[in-house]
Amino acid sequence: MSNFYQALENSFTTNLSGDALRLADGTVWRYQHLLERVNDIARTLVAEGLQPTDRLVVQVEKSAENLALYLACLKVGGVYVPLNTAYTEAEVDYFINDAQPALFIGQSVRTDVQTFTMDEGGQGTLLERVAAHSGNPVPATVARQPDDMAAILYTSGTTGRSKGAMLSHANLASNAHSLSTCWGWQKDDVLLHALPIFHVHGLFIASHCALLNATPMIFLPKFDAAQVLQLLPQASVLMGVPTFYTRLLQQAGLNHASVASIRVFICGSAPLTEQTFNAWEAATGQRILERYGMSETIINTTNPLVGERMAGTVGFALPAQELRIADGDGVPVQNGEIGTIEVRGPNVFQGYWQMPEKTAEEIRDDGFFITGDLGTQDAEGRLSIVGRAKDLVISGGYNVYPKEIEGFIDKIPGVVESAVIGVPHADFGEAVVAVIVPSAEHVDIATIHSHLADSLARFKQPKTVVNVDALPRNTMGKVQKNILRDQYAGLFSGN
Repeated sequence: MSNFYQALENSFTTNLSGDALRLADGTVWRYQHLLERVNDIARTLVAEGLQPTDRLVVQVEKSAENLALYLACLKVGGVYVPLNTAYTEAEVDYFINDAQPALFIGQSVRTDVQTFTMDEGGQGTLLERVAAHSGNPVPATVARQPDDMAAILYTSGTTGRSKGAMLSHANLASNAHSLSTCWGWQKDDVLLHALPIFHVHGLFIASHCALLNATPMIFLPKFDAAQVLQLLPQASVLMGVPTFYTRLLQQAGLNHASVASIRVFICGSAPLTEQTFNAWEAATGQRILERYGMSETIINTTNPLVGERMAGTVGFALPAQELRIADGDGVPVQNGEIGTIEVRGPNVFQGYWQMPEKTAEEIRDDGFFITGDLGTQDAEGRLSIVGRAKDLVISGGYNVYPKEIEGFIDKIPGVVESAVIGVPHADFGEAVVAVIVPSAEHVDIATIHSHLADSLARFKQPKTVVNVDALPRNTMGKVQKNILRDQYAGLFSGN
């Protein structure tokens, strides 16, 4: 059977008395309890009309019940569609209209689709329906083909309409098994899980590693640096975004002793700066393992568990996956040259939901997916990402890669972090602008130029600098440069 849930359930049955979820309030779900709850919700989904291939759209807060809902959806052959809990009603309208779900489990009742809320008690809640259907037989796990859809993950839509990436059971299975092997998952591992589960990172990458091996998760509703630091001695693996690590570095109690139980720190979803990488090693004696993934492919590359983990790189392609750096026609460039990162393998999604033209644009005839990220590979195959293609600045006819400039600016005293963007300029086409978060006093353009004069060609250096209190980020910590470009588009309108 190719239903990915069956592999997870098989694992659960090997450790029914073991801890599955250790919750913030002290409650512990054993794997026996998790399995029973999945079956409870599965019978409810079927009773309420969810058929194989039907979409189940979910917008609820992170909880053990939410995780069981996801697993139950897989079990009965449904397609799980998680939504960011921060989305407004107007934004949810788009996803409901696009996905056309049979059921919606959300934060408020809708009139255009059958809806349940997740809350305890009262009519119209999922858990109330679970109780009502408790006498029904547990449905068998529905057989699926490897390429059958298991989930739709909507991209953030920063450059237009959000796209629904269709992930198959084979996509989920291949990545889960590869990561479990690459990261050396052990039977005594305990994952400290503080990520949201409406996103590929928390729902698939983190959860699947633990579930596939029937090992415990310390399952926190959200990230709190002080709480995570306190719980680190109870864990062996932490997966996070760069913000996790920068905020933990601000905690006075972070030191070698406080992380002694941790086997590996893993980071992804947004670029990890060299400064944070080095500061973490200095504070803890451990090097963060950075990896590279996206909604359409889950994980593409990872730094090695055993071997050199280099700051500013995201490692090597996973087993059975291929990676190339190519020009606009898909022709590989020479090692060390910048090009578009393209990947092919069992992790690559099935295409965009109801967007065949967009799918054809981004998946080549030879099966390589055009990620839209720019990068370079060294002779060993180690990948370094230099930015997003859409973030490329073309100033005076020259290509400018923001990440290169940010790397230099972030080292300037008084700079906490930076984002380099391009904005319209009458003379240059686009002008390079540095948006900076200062530690105290504002950083002016003269200071920037004085520090970059011997490091970067003049055309790469910012034409002006903007100081801000914080950079705009999405829920996974990625800097939203599209917001900055819109905000500062008129900086040079008088030229």
